[in-house]
Amino acid sequence: MPGVFQLSLKEIVDDAQRAQDVGLQAVLLFGIPERKDEQASSAYAENGVVQKALQAIKGKCPGLIAITDVCLCEYMSHGHCGVTRVDGDHFHVLNDETVELLIKTALSHAAAGADLVAPSDMMDGRIGAIRNALDAGGFDQTGIMSYAAKFASAFYGPFREAAESPPQFGDRRSYQLDYANADEALREVALDIDEGADIVMVKPALPYIDILWRVHERFKKPTAAYHVSGEYAMLKAAAEKGIVEERVAVIEIMTALRRAGADIIITYWARELAKWLRE
Repeated sequence: MPGVFQLSLKEIVDDAQRAQDVGLQAVLLFGIPERKDEQASSAYAENGVVQKALQAIKGKCPGLIAITDVCLCEYMSHGHCGVTRVDGDHFHVLNDETVELLIKTALSHAAAGADLVAPSDMMDGRIGAIRNALDAGGFDQTGIMSYAAKFASAFYGPFREAAESPPQFGDRRSYQLDYANADEALREVALDIDEGADIVMVKPALPYIDILWRVHERFKKPTAAYHVSGEYAMLKAAAEKGIVEERVAVIEIMTALRRAGADIIITYWARELAKWLRE
């Protein structure tokens, strides 16, 4: 992923300041811990990497909206998004046990200063459970941006390498959505809205622009699109080979996502776009 780097605590604060300086309203944080285990304990540690980053960013850029990815894959030694049980050649992700850890993670992020938490795991019932826990913990003003329609996609590869979170066995198709099943995606979005999601997301973006449109039109809820690492890397590669003009192509893609109903676009080109659109 050209131009995308793992950042230290000091670097992330400087990066957040640069984002604010070019006019961006929000940042989405992912963390890579020093230690991983099968309970993702670093995800909800009080002195975890995201928790420290939140405190530092809010200390320097209090007006910048801080959103945190609430998932366990970067913190699990096996790279899956939840607690697993292996039976011979088969494995299972344990939904309820995972949700309990997601609640602890969301609460720790809220306590550290997150404005919104963004559960990306695709476990059943996690939005309602997190909403209830946040409200009970005094974080009723902390919003939830749900990865409501997250598909089992081939376009996540570059991010998983960058975040050091590829699964060590199996894949994520048992808990992420079948890319052929649009109706299931809409049901999942409806459930997350009923459970209290403030913003719903479709991920990836371009291959699922039809889903984005349907979600926006049907639910009339603030809708985000995540233009993911594989989409970014493909266009970067094409631009480097002179096949497309990067700036023109990026603006066309982002315009298409906005036209299809994206109120929020999550993209690795955010800073560049902010500059390009002002010129």
